[in-house]
Amino acid sequence: MLLIRRGARFPAWRRTRPFWAGALLVLAGAEIAAVPLAPLSVLVGLGLGGIAALGIGAALVAAGLFLWFLPHTRHYVGIHAVILSVLSFAVTNLGGFLAGMLLGIAGGAMGFAWTPERPLEEPPEQPPQEPSRLPQPPAPPGHPPQKTLAAALPFVLLAATALPAPGPPPRAPGPVTTPRTPPTVTTTRFAPEGFTLARVAEVPTAGGPRRAMVLTMRAASLRDYRLRTRDGGGAELSLSADELRLGGRVTLYLTRLTGCVQGVLCLTFTPDRLPVPPVAPPFVFMTDVTAEQALVTSGTIGADGLALSPGRSPAPPPPAPPPP
Repeated sequence: MLLIRRGARFPAWRRTRPFWAGALLVLAGAEIAAVPLAPLSVLVGLGLGGIAALGIGAALVAAGLFLWFLPHTRHYVGIHAVILSVLSFAVTNLGGFLAGMLLGIAGGAMGFAWTPERPLEEPPEQPPQEPSRLPQPPAPPGHPPQKTLAAALPFVLLAATALPAPGPPPRAPGPVTTPRTPPTVTTTRFAPEGFTLARVAEVPTAGGPRRAMVLTMRAASLRDYRLRTRDGGGAELSLSADELRLGGRVTLYLTRLTGCVQGVLCLTFTPDRLPVPPVAPPFVFMTDVTAEQALVTSGTIGADGLALSPGRSPAPPPPAPPPP
């Protein structure tokens, strides 16, 4: 009899709080935090992604416990759990490979929309209505406002994070022909804004079509920018700037890209070796970058300390031998 009473307490306790929402948040936090678990040296090598995964995972587990033991905080906890889940896609390992992010969004939305059950009681006797007072119209069918807001909140946050800022549409290269040898670009820090998408396309050059990586982003900034032409048919030029800012749907056409991701992991990308996955989340930057830039398009260009100087000129032809 005592075991039956104890077994009946748990269902009664569970019905008085958003139990399943808290369970989803605990699972989401555990999944996000468990993926990057590794020896300390490897975790430090992962940089921001590994450390942020542990922090966001612990925060989601704490949010689930709050929903279990402090259900009156469900609105505050639910909104912040959804924000952390969406943020985990950008600053961790794609939100625990999407599984942890989706579990966190579902748990936060369910926690925000949960309402306590009201005990069934007989309604008290109502005094007779006055003839001049009209009855209130019934509420329209559908979900309550809180549930509608909770269902729409994850999609609004995802749209605000993923969609780029409005700007002039990107212009296709069209009939532009790039040099036979792409110019060399160096920068100490390359920081895109928003999500960066990578693909492969053919670019027309003076020597015929050539495959290039196409990086598309909302905007970008390049510190200590240096560009040097390498065509052998004329004088070489060197363009430098303390900082170069590109905005309005930036598209870079590169035949080679070498740099250190987050200043830690140094990699080389080519059209035959794209990043995996070909999507870079925000807050990812590269240092000590060297690239072969075939073409760049953007809506706006701003520069600090812009300078143009002649580079190495081709050697003059040898003088003709004197006539005999």
